[in-house]
Amino acid sequence: MLKLIDMMHIAIFTALMAVLGFMPPLFLSFTPVPITLQTLGVMLAGSILRPKSAFLSQLVFLLLVAFGAPLLPGGRGGFGVFFGPSASFLIAYPLASWLISLAANRLRKVTVLRLFFTHIVFGIIFIYLLGIPVQAFIMHIDLSQAAFMSLAYVPGDLIKAAVSAFLAIKITQALSLSDTMFTKGG
Repeated sequence: MLKLIDMMHIAIFTALMAVLGFMPPLFLSFTPVPITLQTLGVMLAGSILRPKSAFLSQLVFLLLVAFGAPLLPGGRGGFGVFFGPSASFLIAYPLASWLISLAANRLRKVTVLRLFFTHIVFGIIFIYLLGIPVQAFIMHIDLSQAAFMSLAYVPGDLIKAAVSAFLAIKITQALSLSDTMFTKGG
């Protein structure tokens, strides 16, 4: 059973994913998979929330999309998006967020650099490992061609990994400070 605070965290990060979906997508001429900011939300949820909450925040987001909420960049939504080239990239979101959270919770000392590498391994690489094969299958292209096309996303994803690592540290510090203020009457 989830506690109220966990449900609130899930709702906040589901809403964050929705807000990031309102940012216009950047389409590249050679691939139908757009560049979006939503992987930033996946990494933030994984870095800040407990594993179960991180997973559920992304799952609730995908369920809203599946039921037609236009929360993906470009106002896309509906069950059909799970049959397109970006389907398994989307489906990887809950698992990536969960893996990031598991890994982040095991760090002895949480630093921006360590979170950055956690985001790369359990966020970016994991999402690519699930996304690229399905993209190749749906687009009827070789796996190597789909992987090569995905290289265009790497610089932006590295920037998102760094930004989300920095923000996660700052948000966690702010939340720790506010918890102390409220529990000690400060």
